[in-house]
Amino acid sequence: MKLKLNFNFLFFIIILGVISCSPKIKNETVKPETKINSSVQADVIVNAEKTSVDPKKELDNALLSRKIPVDPSFKYGVLDNGMHYFIKNNHKPENRVELRLAVNAGSVMEDDDQKGLAHFIEHMQFNGSEHFSKNDLINYLERVGTQFGADLNAYTSFDETVYKLQVRTDKENQLDTGLLVMYDWAGKATFDPEEIDKERGVVISEWRTGLSPQQRMQNKYFPVLFKGSKYAERLPIGDPEIVKNADYNTIKRFYKDWYRPDLMALVVVGDVDVDKMETKIKSMFSKINNPDNERERTKFNIPAQKGTDIVVLSDKEAPFTNVQIINKLPHQELKTKKDLLKNLERRLFNMMLNARLDEIKNSPNPPFTFAYTGYSNFLGDLDTYSSWAMVPEGKTLDAIKTFERENQKVLKYGFNKSELDRQKTNMLKNAERAFKEKDKTDSRKYASDAVYYFLDNNPMMSEEQFYNFVNMNLDKVSLDEINSLAKNWIKDDNKVVIVTTPEKEGVEIPTKEDIEQAINSIKNEEINAYVDESSDKPLFDKKLNPANIKESKKFDAYGIEKLVLDNGIEVYLKKTDFKNNEIMFSAFSPGGTSLYDEKDYNEVSQASRVVDEMGISDFSSTQLKKMLTGKDVSVTPYVSSLYENMRGDATIEDMETMFQLINLFFTAPRKDADAFKSYVSRNAGLYANLLKNPQYYFMDVTTKIQYNNNPRSEGFPKAEDFTSLDLDKLYKIYQERFSNAGDFKFFFVGNFDNDKIKMFIRKYLGNLPSTGRVEKGIDRNVEMISGIIDTTLFYGEAPKTYVDITYHGDFDWTPDNEYVLKSLVNVLRIKLRESLREDKGGVYGVRVYGYASKEPKEKYELNISFNSDPDNTDNLIKAANEVIQKLKTEGPDDEVMTKVTETQKQSRVKNLKENRYWLSKMNSIVRNNLDFPELTLETIESRISKLSKNDIKNAAYKYLNENNRIKIIMHPESYKPNK
Repeated sequence: MKLKLNFNFLFFIIILGVISCSPKIKNETVKPETKINSSVQADVIVNAEKTSVDPKKELDNALLSRKIPVDPSFKYGVLDNGMHYFIKNNHKPENRVELRLAVNAGSVMEDDDQKGLAHFIEHMQFNGSEHFSKNDLINYLERVGTQFGADLNAYTSFDETVYKLQVRTDKENQLDTGLLVMYDWAGKATFDPEEIDKERGVVISEWRTGLSPQQRMQNKYFPVLFKGSKYAERLPIGDPEIVKNADYNTIKRFYKDWYRPDLMALVVVGDVDVDKMETKIKSMFSKINNPDNERERTKFNIPAQKGTDIVVLSDKEAPFTNVQIINKLPHQELKTKKDLLKNLERRLFNMMLNARLDEIKNSPNPPFTFAYTGYSNFLGDLDTYSSWAMVPEGKTLDAIKTFERENQKVLKYGFNKSELDRQKTNMLKNAERAFKEKDKTDSRKYASDAVYYFLDNNPMMSEEQFYNFVNMNLDKVSLDEINSLAKNWIKDDNKVVIVTTPEKEGVEIPTKEDIEQAINSIKNEEINAYVDESSDKPLFDKKLNPANIKESKKFDAYGIEKLVLDNGIEVYLKKTDFKNNEIMFSAFSPGGTSLYDEKDYNEVSQASRVVDEMGISDFSSTQLKKMLTGKDVSVTPYVSSLYENMRGDATIEDMETMFQLINLFFTAPRKDADAFKSYVSRNAGLYANLLKNPQYYFMDVTTKIQYNNNPRSEGFPKAEDFTSLDLDKLYKIYQERFSNAGDFKFFFVGNFDNDKIKMFIRKYLGNLPSTGRVEKGIDRNVEMISGIIDTTLFYGEAPKTYVDITYHGDFDWTPDNEYVLKSLVNVLRIKLRESLREDKGGVYGVRVYGYASKEPKEKYELNISFNSDPDNTDNLIKAANEVIQKLKTEGPDDEVMTKVTETQKQSRVKNLKENRYWLSKMNSIVRNNLDFPELTLETIESRISKLSKNDIKNAAYKYLNENNRIKIIMHPESYKPNK
């Protein structure tokens, strides 16, 4: 359960929209779009000739005036009570269905005495209804393998509330129960007073979790950004005092007013019989009635403002400087194909401008660490053309000037044809890729499409419809049309500039007047046109003869083949059809950062990241991106503590490019001083004030305490870790790590052609250098400190205490022992949630994490962490200890064992149809000298059948060892005792 609110602000996307219900339609499967017949075309052409209008243009206008088509595989309709429903058959994942209940009401519909209650009601839906009392819903769903969070969740936003549930369809009773859950959510919540009072604490904990310097500043600039609108007063998290004290009738009043069928849509997407499902929906959901004297579902607007509002805010705990420039614009609806074509124009504009910003980011002294500019949906009746940047210390005005300069450059000169051609190619290729995966696309994507078709009138096109539209109409998008957009977006009225920044001694914060002057200075600046520089050299021009495969072995039971090349490289192939057009790879070689002393650790730990940003061979990062236009390919080298590695992916048609990049990262890494300076500048700025933020500070100091200040495990890097980097040294280290490919093992998974991939393997991998060097990572004794460690810290302004408890020690590493440890973690996760959240109402969530490592030593770690009300922290720690002690003395109950084992089984069933799972597991199995049966469903079922309550009890006693435990607590600064 969460709030759908992300103003914090990567790409400044507020994923919210215009309040809108879909029009009522007939209860029938959507029919394919009717084609315009030849007689209609003839009439259009004749009429055009009579009026001296270009007949082709007239015909195009006629076609574009038609409504945007709807995915014909959806069956959708409206019940007599006004409830919409959408049904689609889809087989990814198999034997599963995604259920959604979309409610066209969110926090903006709250009365003054209900602030926060829309979100509170979302929580209460999990705490009792007509058919599921109290916690029965969660208990039932977990018993059948549903994961809380991954398969079961909900969110509340300004304008909507959406509930999500995945259920199995291979068992009819589970599907029917899933529908019953949706039925109860649609209007049968019971609001037991005891459950209401317990849930108040959970919601307050969620509010407390969100307390941060960014939240404090956000509360100050929202009234400016949303000036004159109800949105300024209705943040979904609400008023904690109302959440704590609202009477039961006030809470139920919101539910009665807004949870009604004429404001709802039920979405069913998955492995179902569509007609049978429609019958069930009509039978079940038609029974729900609308209330008498319905309240009107008002659409709220954000009034336009004259001029530019500037807000400058600072906070001593802010870790970053953020700049936002927001032009508020009238919302552009998407109803006709012409609207959709205009939307493509806006997207192309975004793509071209952000490509320019990316070039600036890669310059030697960039004005921002990250930046984005683009047109997007906003709130109410508005869209925005907005810019967002994370800015290094002291460069706020430079970033603002850069945005203004780039905007003025577009206004004055527009974009170049070469830029547009590249982005058109990317757009068409993206649409084509989605089309090729249309029968292998996850049901969650289609469920989301239907939800926002209902809520926001977003298009709900099939991949084929969208690809055909883009393919047929992209040529109609002209450079002049796109260049004309800027004059409608870039204005001084209805504009807001927001700067949020740390308070730091010696660093001057710009004033409103400084910002105004910076903006105005660009209007008088001599601005030159953008020059589009690219290279026409081929990416790979070396002539290579295919090497020999000297050994081949098939593991037929698992569909895996092993190859050994003449240069010593081992390759493991797993051909799948889980995706139609996806190939993934990973690779490793023993060594890693462990081979280098502390004096070189900074360079070796960052060498691969720097090289990755410098481009490849003769091509800078910018040139490489332009060269790879229209390609979907990624290759990334990286170095971990014990290994040097690579990973990446590609489509079938781009597989050879992927192999070429792999080869070049071994044989032709690029050394680029300007790119290196950019990397240093951006990262030094990113980390300069990071530890001012209490959350990051706690994470950093926790790591330092746990590992006794070991320099190889010292938390977040510092700004000087970047400014002190030596380019020559790190480049030499990278070459050392990747100069010998002979001990690398590669893994490829996907829908490849065996003959083709083997040819590429022989050509591009078989010719990689092999020195015969044999290495192994060194044990550098990066271990947690032994004994009982209790540390209490005081830091931060917000009334929030952080708690981190870690158990650790030696481990007898076997797959069976690792499985028991993971099962213990799963049991703890459920039992601590039940105790600390559901019983005590003291936390929003409890993070429980554990793992066992085989090398360099066999060790385990098990971590429990949460945040809480400072005054309640001791009680919650005591409650957590009681859960732990009960597991040690009594073991788990039968119900939690069923929940854990069924969830494990269902996760494996789904994972076995995922390329990423096979890639990860194959890599792990070979790395740990295991056998491929570890991959199978039969193996996990065998372990499940043998897992006993006594195994968990013994594991709890062994691994939750109080004699080797680190507990770190950080209270707010205000709780520090007086000296």
